[in-house]
Amino acid sequence: MPLRRKLVAAVVLVVAAITLATGIVTSLALQRSLESSLDDKVIETAARALRPPRGLGEGQGTGQGNGLVSDPPRGLGGDYLLLVATGSSATTNLVFTDKGQVTTLSSAQISALMSLGLSTRPATVDLGGDLGRYRLVSGTYEGATVITGLPTAELENTVSKVRLATFSLAGAGAVFIGLATTVIVRRSLRPLERVAGIATRVSTLPLSTGDGTVAERVPWEDTDRRTETGQVGAAVNDLLDHIDTSLQARAASEKKLRRFVADASHELRTPLASIRGYAELTRRETDPVPAGVRYALDRVQSEAERMTRLVEDLLLLARLDAGRASVREEVDLTRIVLDATSDAHAAGPDHSWRLDLPGEAVEVTGDPGQLTQVVVNLLGNARNHTPAGSTVTTRLRGADASGMVTLEVSDNGPGIPPEIAGTLFDRFSQGDPSRTGGSTGLGLSIVAAVVAAHGGSVEVLPPEPDAPGATFRVRLPREGPPPGRPLPAITADPAGRP
Repeated sequence: MPLRRKLVAAVVLVVAAITLATGIVTSLALQRSLESSLDDKVIETAARALRPPRGLGEGQGTGQGNGLVSDPPRGLGGDYLLLVATGSSATTNLVFTDKGQVTTLSSAQISALMSLGLSTRPATVDLGGDLGRYRLVSGTYEGATVITGLPTAELENTVSKVRLATFSLAGAGAVFIGLATTVIVRRSLRPLERVAGIATRVSTLPLSTGDGTVAERVPWEDTDRRTETGQVGAAVNDLLDHIDTSLQARAASEKKLRRFVADASHELRTPLASIRGYAELTRRETDPVPAGVRYALDRVQSEAERMTRLVEDLLLLARLDAGRASVREEVDLTRIVLDATSDAHAAGPDHSWRLDLPGEAVEVTGDPGQLTQVVVNLLGNARNHTPAGSTVTTRLRGADASGMVTLEVSDNGPGIPPEIAGTLFDRFSQGDPSRTGGSTGLGLSIVAAVVAAHGGSVEVLPPEPDAPGATFRVRLPREGPPPGRPLPAITADPAGRP
């Protein structure tokens, strides 16, 4: 449940509980007070009901003897009960109603009253029927048992009205408090919602690319440290400042490193070319050369060529990292796949090379040189990391409904070890060291960087249960990336997707 609803519900429940408790206590206190007042009237009524009218002697009234009258005593009014019993029989049985009517109790009601053991202390008795409940007292007058009392209907009506008013007020108050609290809480939490919105926008920023700056900040009016929401806003700003500073420092460090790699790679090309040239020149000498010296010269030339490939790969990655614009032209991807597979067959005759191409040429917009290197690197990776006799299949499919072209290179080799699956596209990532074949560890990094620069994606598909192997899938947009598209960072998740 959101905090807003929790606060509103808590306030409404507390107010409703307090209001109901107050209403119950008030109604009970009122009932107790009215009962006390009614009891006083009952006792006074009992005394006045037994007093003969002024001017008449005892037994001279219109009643039935014993000085008790059948009409209301003067000044007493109506709406009371009078029962006089001698022994087990009633000599006077009168009930005066509030409408001025006189009625009597039934024999069952008389028997019930006589069996209750009433005293001079008022007690509530339900007579049933139209009479309802009465507060009654019992006393003795000239040998007779006299029971008299007043109805509780007016008291009960008053208490019922008070309770109804209290509960109605409690309900209306709870609704009003709920609405008012909702408005107040919503306005109070609005700064917190703005802070959450800023944090959400920051969480979607591509912090791994760009200049490493975070421009989002919480407005100053939401950073008052005297309030709880202001403390949260100020803490978020402090966090964003720290992240911004750290990202700028990292971006500056990476920029320096890329510049160093690019400069070093560029500068190393000339001395490496000279080493290769001198090594080749010494091998053309006609004078006899000791076998050990010739072997050393062959190794110098081989390592110089390997170093040249490494320098060229580093230089390409440095250019891609710098976001330099690539050539944008129509590229026949089918022709690139055919040529690259032919070269791979010549370089790896101990492998079986298969093609699965559509009937029509597949074209994309991009840099032909870089796209050629993508295909060459994928085929070279399959050749270097599978044993002799393995089958490498290259599949190419035209643009689908989303405008993406698909290229897959799969093999039936031993597959990718789980421990390196998450670092396949990292730079200088090596698979089996015993089967590197002169690999620099930059081939798949270049594939990921070039594909990302063209607005596409590359991933490693999970192996089939009956065919371990490895399958690399490249998806490229048919129309290529938009002009001036920034180059995203080249990273890999645990599944091997860049």
